[in-house]
Amino acid sequence: MNFASSPGRAYAEVIGDPIAHSKSPLIHGFWLRKLGLDAEYRKCHVTPDQLGDYIATRRCDPDWCGCNITMPHKQAVVEHLDRLEIGAELVGAVNTVTRRHDGALIGINTDVGGFLEPLSALLEQQHYFRMARIIGTGGAARAIVAALAEHGFTLVVAGRDIAKARALLDEIDPEGEHHTTALDHFAQATEFAFDDREGCLDLVVNASPLGMDGSPPLAFDISHAPPQSIVYDIVTHPLHTQLLQDAEAAGLDTIDGYAMLIGQAAIAFERLFDAPPPREDGDRELRGLLAQ
Repeated sequence: MNFASSPGRAYAEVIGDPIAHSKSPLIHGFWLRKLGLDAEYRKCHVTPDQLGDYIATRRCDPDWCGCNITMPHKQAVVEHLDRLEIGAELVGAVNTVTRRHDGALIGINTDVGGFLEPLSALLEQQHYFRMARIIGTGGAARAIVAALAEHGFTLVVAGRDIAKARALLDEIDPEGEHHTTALDHFAQATEFAFDDREGCLDLVVNASPLGMDGSPPLAFDISHAPPQSIVYDIVTHPLHTQLLQDAEAAGLDTIDGYAMLIGQAAIAFERLFDAPPPREDGDRELRGLLAQ
C-alpha cells in the first residue's frame, strides 16, 4: 500500500486495524483548532502485514510528527522502533511513537499516565492498604497493572485464561503479592463480609472490551466491590456502561472511559505537537463532542 502524504504541513495520525471507530482525530483535531496550530491529525488504516512498511515510510517523511498506535499493533510495533521509554519498556506495549531530533523513533506508553490521571489526588493520600480488582489481560490491562503496581496496590487480575493473567503479573511485577482468578468468579453474587475499609483504597477496573457495544456483556456482580470502592470502566461506547450503572446504584463513585481516553491523548498530544492541550474547562466541551 502507498502511505504517501501531502507535503509541507506537519501531521500526526492514529494507526490500527480496524481504525474507522477511532476518536483520536476528533480529540487531537479539537485541540489543534483551539490552539490555532498549523498541523493536522488523521487516521490511517494499517494492517499487521503493512506495519513495517508504514513505519519505514513515515520515518523518512519530514512532516510526520509521529503517531498513536491502537490494536493490534501496540506490541508488534516495538521491533520497528529504535528504543522505548521506561514506561513502555515496563508495560511491553507502545501506544505513541515520536521522532527525536536525531531521527530516532521512540516508543511511549501514555495509557499509564492517562489511566492514573483521575486518580492522582487519591494517590497523593496515605492508605494502609490498596487493592484493585482488574478485569482483562490485554494491552490496556498491561498498562493498568503496571500503573497500579507502581503505586502499591495489591492486584487481583481476572481473565478467561488464568495462566495468561499470571504471566502478565509475573512479567510486570514479579515480586508483588498479587492474585489471579477466573473471569466468572465475579459473575455470581457474593456474601463475603468485607472488613472495615476505612483507610483503604479499593478499585474495580474493567480493562477489557466486555460491555462495549458489539462485545459480550461484562458479568460482574457489584457485591464483589468492597464498600467505598471506586469503579472505573475504560469502555467508551457506551459511556455509561452497565457496570457503572450498577456501581452508582450501590452508592459507589465511578470513573468513565473518557477519563483515560482524554488523559492518555493529552500526554500524547504534547509529545507529538510540542504544546500542552487546552483543558481549562475540565474537558467539558470535548466530552460533549465525543458524546455526539
